[in-house]
Amino acid sequence: MDANLRLWRAEGQSFLQRFLLWADALDPLLLLKSSNEIKRTRLLIQTDEKTLSEPIQNNQYGKYVLICLFFFLFKSSVHPDTDKIIPILFRPPAFMPITLPLVIVSSVQRQAKRSFFWQFVFHTYTTAFTLVNGNGTPKAEEYSLYQKQIFLGLGAVSYSACIGALPLTFMNRYALKSSLMQLVVRKLLPAPLLGLTSAFTVAMVRSPEFDNGIEVVDRNGNVIGVSKKAGEKAVMETALSRAVLFGTTFFLPEVLLYCVQRARLVKNPRALGPVRMFVIMSVLAGMLPVSFSMFPQCGEIKRADLEPEILSSTEETEFFYNRGI
Repeated sequence: MDANLRLWRAEGQSFLQRFLLWADALDPLLLLKSSNEIKRTRLLIQTDEKTLSEPIQNNQYGKYVLICLFFFLFKSSVHPDTDKIIPILFRPPAFMPITLPLVIVSSVQRQAKRSFFWQFVFHTYTTAFTLVNGNGTPKAEEYSLYQKQIFLGLGAVSYSACIGALPLTFMNRYALKSSLMQLVVRKLLPAPLLGLTSAFTVAMVRSPEFDNGIEVVDRNGNVIGVSKKAGEKAVMETALSRAVLFGTTFFLPEVLLYCVQRARLVKNPRALGPVRMFVIMSVLAGMLPVSFSMFPQCGEIKRADLEPEILSSTEETEFFYNRGI
């Protein structure tokens, strides 16, 4: 089992533990670390496998967490399955700085063409991020798996951008300017649509994981086999977390801004723009570690949920896999 996943298994069992780990791992300052520093830290982690797998003594807990967390912050730049350094734009610490302006721009569009363009850019980045940070074990012999994922991703991105711009297209085409229609199209629909389309792109680009399966390991890190059920579980959990992330990021700011306007906390209409950006930034910054922490990074699947052909080679009752991001 990869040292990164060993840390998640040891220190990321509860939601609060995972949240605290992600809160540190998503620090944008980690993007300033060079590839040489990441490689040196990776070597340190690989030579310290014993420390990561040993039980923690009470008097060593603080020291252990500090060392593992220090290593993990660098290890978040390395893919746990392929052991390759992740491109800087697709590392977890880069997710918020890149998606934040795209979310803000997408939320203020009033024309269908511009809405389609910015949502296309937004879904292109999030889909590429999903592809790079997904489980790296699926294999295919009859076709290029990477090419298939790119093809599925482009289709999902185009479809999601069209769905996102459809309400504005419908409203502008038929000149529906009533206050009720404005409320529905511009305030209520964007959140569920973006949440559903974000989950859809995750499921599409990572569909080879439940088509071909992903590797599952026992508690000692030994690979037991390739499971389609584990792949399906990993993809569905990631898709749900992405839907919660962007659905909440679009919905909650509208609710908060409505309360601000009703309470007349902002008297100058020109100040609503900066307030909107601040609220969206705050919600996204808070929801990002929450969504990443919804499910364990080192996923667990019970013996009863696996395929019979995998169970024939072991007597273990609990198995683990890399969920991906």
